Amino acid sequence: MRPTTYPVQFSVEYPDRPLNRLTTFFRLFVAIPILIVVSTVAAQTAQSTSDAKTTVIAFGAGGVLFLGPLLMILFRQKYPRWWFDWNLELQRFSNRVSIYLALMDDRYPSTTDQQSLSLDYPYPDVANDLNRWLPLVKWFLAIPHYIVLFFLEIAAFVVVIIAWFAILFTGHYPRSLFNFVEGVFRWHNRVVGYALVLVTDEYPPFRFNP
Repeated sequence: MRPTTYPVQFSVEYPDRPLNRLTTFFRLFVAIPILIVVSTVAAQTAQSTSDAKTTVIAFGAGGVLFLGPLLMILFRQKYPRWWFDWNLELQRFSNRVSIYLALMDDRYPSTTDQQSLSLDYPYPDVANDLNRWLPLVKWFLAIPHYIVLFFLEIAAFVVVIIAWFAILFTGHYPRSLFNFVEGVFRWHNRVVGYALVLVTDEYPPFRFNP
C-alpha cells in the first residue's frame, strides 16, 4: 500500500545541470551575509499582540513562534493566521539557506522567492483538526525523532562533504546523495511542524519519502 501523504510537504528540485564549482568551493564564506540575515530573524524570541480582550506573548524557538500558538490553541482554540504565516515563511527562508549550505542549489538564497525549495502545510482549523491538549506533550512525544535525527544529521553532514568533492570534480551533485540529504531535511521539517509549529496532530512518520 502507498504511504499516506503527511500534511507537512517538503521537496527540493534536483539541479540537473552543472553547478557552480567556484561558489561551491567557497560556500561557507559566500554564505556569510545571508547567515547574518537569517540569524537576525531567527534570534527573535518574542512577539506580542493585543486587543481589547487579550494580550499574549508568543515566545519562539529559533525564531519560530511556539508558546503563543500553544496558549491560543489551548485556551481559545485558534491559531492566529499571521503567526502561522510567520512560522511558514521563516521555515521556508531558513530552509533555503540550509539547502544552499548543503550545496543542493547554487543560487543565492532569496528572502522572498521559493526558488528550488517547496515547503508547505495547511492552515489548521483548530477546533476541528487539533486536540487542544496535545500541544502540551508534543515536544515530549517527538523524543524518538530527536534521537533518530541526531544520527541522521551527522550522516547528512558527512554526505554533504562527499558531495562537495563530487561537485568540484564533476560539476554535479550525485542523485543518491541528494535524495538522502533531502530526506533528512524532510524528516526534520515534519518534526518541527508537529512538535514546534503545531500545525498537525498527525505523528510524523519514520521515513524519508513524501
